[in-house]
Amino acid sequence: MKKHIPAAACAAGAACAALTGFVYLAAFASPRFARTPDKAMPRGAQYEAVRAVTGPLIEAMAGEKCEEVYITSFDGLRLRGRYYHLRDGAPVQIQLHGYRGAAVRDFCGGFRLARELGQNVLAVDERAQGRSGGLTITFGAKEKYDCLSWIDYVNQRFGDATPIYLAGVSMGAAAVLMAAGLELPGNVRAVIADSPYTSAREIIGKVIREDLHLPARALMPFVELAARVFGRFSLAGADALGAVRAARVPVLLIHGEDDRFVPCGMSRELYAACGGAKRLFTVPGAGHGLSYIADPEGYALAVRGFCAAAGA
Repeated sequence: MKKHIPAAACAAGAACAALTGFVYLAAFASPRFARTPDKAMPRGAQYEAVRAVTGPLIEAMAGEKCEEVYITSFDGLRLRGRYYHLRDGAPVQIQLHGYRGAAVRDFCGGFRLARELGQNVLAVDERAQGRSGGLTITFGAKEKYDCLSWIDYVNQRFGDATPIYLAGVSMGAAAVLMAAGLELPGNVRAVIADSPYTSAREIIGKVIREDLHLPARALMPFVELAARVFGRFSLAGADALGAVRAARVPVLLIHGEDDRFVPCGMSRELYAACGGAKRLFTVPGAGHGLSYIADPEGYALAVRGFCAAAGA
């Protein structure tokens, strides 16, 4: 019987390694090898119902003249952004898209609103997505530092008196909230977070438990291991809830009340935890990232008033 113990241990180890590798590919790996076009909307009835509205908005942003710009991240990755110039001296809105998403899709409405507000726009490809370098999506753990690098780029190019607004959708929203908990330059006026999650652990656990109908408690150790071994990061570093407690810039939280991916309750938790000026705007009936589409007038009013109060 003892002779079989090493073989059994090896088999168990191999199974654990295989599961950890599978989890990494499923949750954290770059979507480049099987990516959908930048303009493709997510699947699902909520998105199908609004394609007639989102389609023209996406095409408008995709067709807008822009300058392709690049920076180097804190860990040596080449990151790409699209800069849309409206006028000299205007505030700059830095836009971070969602998980395995793209700015021209996730900000198709937010881009138009930023133009109406008179803001220049820097729409970035997050690490491991679009044309930015990297192999691993870290749910905000490293993206928050990339956000700081983009702020530095704006300040070096336009001067540190230029008002900056950080805007994000879904994972991008969580990332800009995480960045808000860091030491930000004084010209970062505010954060606009649309459909954010509270932490990587919470959203991944929710997806495993409620969307995949699998035992989250049993699988989360493999998620943590996959992040550390293959992704070289810790899920503990992707904590928006902890970050907003330390945030001193004004925060606007926006969420659809019928969000079936990131529960609206997560924005309510974030709002309760915010340590500085804050506002919560929720939209009845709106799905994930679809608040602007469901209520463009209310959304615009909330963002316009918030930016005015923050000193646009």
